[in-house]
Amino acid sequence: MKRFTYIVAVLALTFNLSAQDDLMDILNEGSEETIYAEATFKGARLINGHTSKLRKAKELEFVISHRFGRINSGIDDFFGLDVANIRFSLEYGISDKLTAGIGRNSFEKVYDGFLKYQIFRQSEGVKNMPFTVTGFSSMAIRTLDNANFTEDDFSSKVSYTHQLLIARKMSPTVSLLLSPTYVHRNKVIADQENDIFALGFGGRVKLNNRISLNAEYYYRLTSELTDQFKDAIGIGVEIETGGHVFHLNFTNARSMVERGFITETNGDFFNGDLHFGFNISRVF
Repeated sequence: MKRFTYIVAVLALTFNLSAQDDLMDILNEGSEETIYAEATFKGARLINGHTSKLRKAKELEFVISHRFGRINSGIDDFFGLDVANIRFSLEYGISDKLTAGIGRNSFEKVYDGFLKYQIFRQSEGVKNMPFTVTGFSSMAIRTLDNANFTEDDFSSKVSYTHQLLIARKMSPTVSLLLSPTYVHRNKVIADQENDIFALGFGGRVKLNNRISLNAEYYYRLTSELTDQFKDAIGIGVEIETGGHVFHLNFTNARSMVERGFITETNGDFFNGDLHFGFNISRVF
């Protein structure tokens, strides 16, 4: 009888401890939070291409981008500084997950507009998501006439770009970006493709709280009959100063819209066909 009583007591104690553990687990699960990755990228641009960053609701960002001529053009053009392309843009946060923007690029006198929508956000805890995924779609209209086209109507001047911007903050100092890209140009010359697929790679490494090194590379997956165009490559320094984000860049691309720098870059980065440039953004 004593042995039976002892066994019952042990079982009751075990059950009671197990029940307490289960209760604590439930309470802990109820108090667990979702922690979202913050400041994966400080700017909406890495070099030329977009990052996964969006504007917050009702925020307005004004961006000025400059690209000078080729550094290897020599002293006659003061190493490219005598030649400049400029782009102005306004980008507005319709909501925390949706940003809209419009811009004007002096190169080929291109007007463009875009939408960015956050599909997923990197997080851990109750919601565990390893990446931030942002959808990007833009339309660009070239207003400069193209001498290669006998008929250069409005439709021939229009192009479209669609991207998935897949970002991950690997650590407090390192962020990576992968950008599967599709570009459609309504009209091209005979040895070019209307539809171009590309894969963008990019990264950001923080040096301190205000300065980081940025790099990006767009590899064109679609082969063309011409070897005139090259993959767009860029490296730069990003400086954050309060409400401003300031970029100093070197890239082989002149254009600052997706159709241009992804599909029509004709400078060879490794042959010295580099353009010095900068981006300045101000948030209101």
